[in-house]
Amino acid sequence: MYRTYILKSSKNNQYYIGYSNDLDNRIKLHNANAVFPTKNKGPWQLLHVEEFNNERDAVARERQLKSWKSRAAIEKLILK
Repeated sequence: MYRTYILKSSKNNQYYIGYSNDLDNRIKLHNANAVFPTKNKGPWQLLHVEEFNNERDAVARERQLKSWKSRAAIEKLILK
């Protein structure tokens, strides 16, 4: 099972969008500063998760969310 997820930084209120087949471990890596794009920006809070049966669909959704480039659009999704 693959998951596309949205995290929010408690430090600077930035969002991060990613995907993983091991979400629990991935969040631990984000919070341990082991993921370059999120390093020293945490702690990170999981706000939104979508599940997919394959990696291709999870990556497609990640790209779609990242293409929005609108904080308002992301927040609208999270508040659903």
